[in-house]
Amino acid sequence: MVYGALDIGGTKIAGALIDGEGRLVARSQRATPAHGSAPELMAEVSAVMEELSAHPEWAALSCLGIGSAGPVDTVAGTVSPVNIPAWRSFPLVDRVREHPRLPSGIRPVLVGDAVAMAAAEHWTGAARGVGNALCMVVSTGVGGGLILNGALHAGRSGNAGHIGHITVEQDGPLCPCGARGCVERFASGTAIAAHALEAGWTPPPGVAPTAAEVANAARAGDPRARAAFDRAGRALAAGIAATTALVELELVVVGGGVAQSGETLFGPLRRHLADYAVLDFTRDVPVVPAGLALDAGLIGAAAVAAASADPSRAGAGAAGSRAPRP
Repeated sequence: MVYGALDIGGTKIAGALIDGEGRLVARSQRATPAHGSAPELMAEVSAVMEELSAHPEWAALSCLGIGSAGPVDTVAGTVSPVNIPAWRSFPLVDRVREHPRLPSGIRPVLVGDAVAMAAAEHWTGAARGVGNALCMVVSTGVGGGLILNGALHAGRSGNAGHIGHITVEQDGPLCPCGARGCVERFASGTAIAAHALEAGWTPPPGVAPTAAEVANAARAGDPRARAAFDRAGRALAAGIAATTALVELELVVVGGGVAQSGETLFGPLRRHLADYAVLDFTRDVPVVPAGLALDAGLIGAAAVAAASADPSRAGAGAAGSRAPRP
């Protein structure tokens, strides 16, 4: 049995075929034309599907999950990613379903990318066996997904756990979502790079000013780069502390491209979390890196699709409530 998955974000559009153990069998990836037109974006999704369909295992495809940057509407099958302006209420599920190589009878299952990451980490990653966890993606944007009482909690529309749009500074900068002071405006890779540039940091000649380059500068001791990561860690800590106070988390898992900076991010995050999470039931919650690195969104999208196609594999019986069990 083979599960299919797509993972769509502001930086990349990826696809994979995944076996019943959560291992990638085949993978394809394209850059996201984030400021392109809706047809240009969809053309890249279709190209990824074309590459996957050329793999011999495509013939055994049993389901297809789509993890997308949000907000998403899992009932309507539409997406409105904050960082992809051309897609507003875009009917992504219908467009993917129309692909000529998709086997008849397979209806794609949509899930938010961070919710997909949570499903993956709970299935085979850092949150395996944990009853109550927050799993976060810190990348072009900031998202999250919740595991509550041992099951994936996606919410009515599929957006539960969207920590990137918790306000952590009432008079903070305007977020593309329309609110002010969101976690994402401080802690996304885009925000980290922008803040470092505003403070006077510059990347090496000929190198793009990315969060990864800011992390390199921070490790080398650049105070402006270190301040940008400290600011990001503080915002993440405030959001995590608030979430912990609401649902009594046992674990926080952080993945995504920015999380690849390691202690450059995790150091200030944990330090600030000690200042925000001060109630007895919020204190000392472990914050750990994702176990599945950058493929968690793909693995989780496949897991949710498999559970939806066969509820008996979802543990609790509700479609998408848990990752499939071998």
